[in-house]
Amino acid sequence: YIAMDDAYSPPKSVEHIRKLVDGDEVSFIFSQLGTAGNTATAKYLAAKGVPSIAIVSGSSKFTNVQDYPLMTTGLVSYDVEGQIYAKYLTRTVPTGKYAILYQNDDLGKDYVNAFRTFLKSDFDKRVVTAAYEVTEPTVDSQVVNLKSSGAEGFFIAGTPKFAAQAIRKAAEIGWKPTVIIDFPSSSIAGTLKPAGLDKSVGVIVGTTNKDPTDPKWTNDAGMKAYLAFFEKYLPGADISNTSYLTGYQQGILLEQILKQCGEDLSRANILRQAKSLKDVESSTALPGIKVNTSAKNNMVWTQMRLQRWNGTSWELFGDVLDAASE
Repeated sequence: YIAMDDAYSPPKSVEHIRKLVDGDEVSFIFSQLGTAGNTATAKYLAAKGVPSIAIVSGSSKFTNVQDYPLMTTGLVSYDVEGQIYAKYLTRTVPTGKYAILYQNDDLGKDYVNAFRTFLKSDFDKRVVTAAYEVTEPTVDSQVVNLKSSGAEGFFIAGTPKFAAQAIRKAAEIGWKPTVIIDFPSSSIAGTLKPAGLDKSVGVIVGTTNKDPTDPKWTNDAGMKAYLAFFEKYLPGADISNTSYLTGYQQGILLEQILKQCGEDLSRANILRQAKSLKDVESSTALPGIKVNTSAKNNMVWTQMRLQRWNGTSWELFGDVLDAASE
């Protein structure tokens, strides 16, 4: 395989993808990171007939099979995830207002639209929003303004740096709503530690994965294998950074697809097998969460469970939530 770093820059994404396809003649692209980079390269890859499998983006637009027939997505879509959170808030804070702090890009807007879709006509009555740009130094002023709305639910739809700032600021000003963060910000190392582990108590997020720092998985075979891999190939790295776990889990998925391909590694068969995964259980995914794909569904992950931070670890609660029913 060949791995290239686009530094999260769409022009570099295009440059690297063209080299991989035209120069290296790769069979397919796997686990390309970022909405902007995937958007920049999607048309070119489609024109070349090159599948792009398990992209690391939850942007809802990529779930459209008609627009992106050669693609599968490697994260639960932001739209599905957002509707799961909206449903949870309507059950637990049925009459209160909800505040949403969102990143002013496709990621943040997808989550806001998910709440709008779920709440329908109630959205404008019950939701107050505040946007931020990734170039802003802090989101402190937005959090203060959102508190003044009297909202009892607070959803943070962004990236780890800003999620950490928002959690910390809410605690500092004595605002105590039900706080939910998005999956891209669920890292203990990237979000909760900078926010303050004590200030993060009660924060909720949806997930597909076991937490490698949680003692409950000490004797779990899948987690033992992951920890052994981590110790061998990533000595000294922070095990609480779940970005590593995401990469490992992507590798498990790739192995399954290639096994199903057998001797036929044509682009057509690679895509066919990527869209023919049946009840696949990753060793690092939570019990009950399975991967099922089809020609009509671009999403690899369609289920989540909610978990709440208790100060030292994530505590799972509730049942597996199926995206198809949300």
